[in-house]
Amino acid sequence: MTAPQYDRSPVPEEPGSIGEIISDISEGLSRLFRQEVELAKVEIRAEAGKAGKAAGMFGGAGVAGLLTAIMLSFALTYALGNVMDLGWAALIVGVLWGIAAAALFATARNRAKDISPMPKQTVETLKEDARWLKNPTTSETTSR
Repeated sequence: MTAPQYDRSPVPEEPGSIGEIISDISEGLSRLFRQEVELAKVEIRAEAGKAGKAAGMFGGAGVAGLLTAIMLSFALTYALGNVMDLGWAALIVGVLWGIAAAALFATARNRAKDISPMPKQTVETLKEDARWLKNPTTSETTSR
């Protein structure tokens, strides 16, 4: 996904009538708003992809946790029932599922920490636009 391109057309040297100036300002602000919204959409889509992957790992951790409970229940039943090799084997399998659940959860938690809910590039361009609105002649050389 690429960020939208911004159109920074030069300001005409000769100002027109008040109506033309207001029309130009209105058109420029409208175009600026549409571009900022498009940039925010691009950034939010990227962050939503990260959130989806982290959610999938949390789901995997849930499934592994459920299997852990089932296997440990069987293991405990067999271990207490006959203290035989079959019960201890089921206990080992249950512990392995517990390790898998912990690993999936830790990975999901780390990926979830990388998710940024704020569209950083949009915030930066909004700050730049605010600086430009305060002093449009000195900020024109700045490109996005």
